[in-house]
Amino acid sequence: MANFKTLFLYQEPWEAERFESGVGPEMEVVGFPQGTDLLEVGGGHPETVMVVGGGGVRSVEVADLFPRLQLIQTLSAGTDTIPKIEMSERGVRVANNMGGNAVAVAEVTVALIVSTYRRLMVQWNDTNNKGVYDAGFVSDWGRFHELTGKRVGIVGLGQIGSRVAKRLAGWECEVVFSDVVSYSAEYEAAAGAARVDFDELIETSDVISLHVPLDRSTEKILSDREFGRMKPGAIVINACRGPVVDEAALIRALDDGQIAGAGLDVTEIEPIDKSNALMGRDNVVLLPHRAGLSVESREKSIDNAVGNARRLMAGEDPQGIVLPV
Repeated sequence: MANFKTLFLYQEPWEAERFESGVGPEMEVVGFPQGTDLLEVGGGHPETVMVVGGGGVRSVEVADLFPRLQLIQTLSAGTDTIPKIEMSERGVRVANNMGGNAVAVAEVTVALIVSTYRRLMVQWNDTNNKGVYDAGFVSDWGRFHELTGKRVGIVGLGQIGSRVAKRLAGWECEVVFSDVVSYSAEYEAAAGAARVDFDELIETSDVISLHVPLDRSTEKILSDREFGRMKPGAIVINACRGPVVDEAALIRALDDGQIAGAGLDVTEIEPIDKSNALMGRDNVVLLPHRAGLSVESREKSIDNAVGNARRLMAGEDPQGIVLPV
């Protein structure tokens, strides 16, 4: 009989099967479809020590169902939907996916930069929806820009931000970063990014790319003040969480020409409403919060969760613990 139990909230059944295969017979794994309310089903599993998939843990009352609960393990980088402070008060820790989707998000970030600079969505729409091949061919010269040689400012040089920086080396960019976290000189050198203060990054970067967790300290870190200090040709990329950007201020900055464009995988409210003023702009690329999704990223995130499950069973501290802020 297994000595430990995990509740696994899956998008597809194979995810729970991969996790169960990785942890072995000492841990019982009970799978539920993502979106399951653990307050409704959790009462039958009081011996649970670990929950994988933070989407089912939006209320601290969930912890009261599981007196042995030690860890909530997300398969995403973000943990902002989980009441971490209240969970910490109950002795429950929260861990993220430890960079499981970092490569996927970094790749989409670079794609967003290029798509915004070259207005690829406008070109795609002209060709595929309008059937127009050369619309604006002459007049569009001044609207397209190259990424090579640009100064890219990365806010947050963690698992994702550092990988964005490494990929930009091939584009011959000057990469700078700002972060409240201290890193070793070796880490910064490997990323190929130079530390500057936040205001300098905002004022001097051609591209500003956001890669921070959403918490009280990062909510609306870009607002009217920051947009007003950006270069007129700057573009903003957000592939972390929508509320990190003051959306109303972003729309004003686009309307007033304070910035040249934006590439967004996330918005303040998701799914985005069709009446949102960001919709239909030729200088805004919008994606449906899918940057982190790939077969490989899911496999890596599950395998990282397996590692933490094994640490719990061995009486060791799990990795990827997020501070309760």
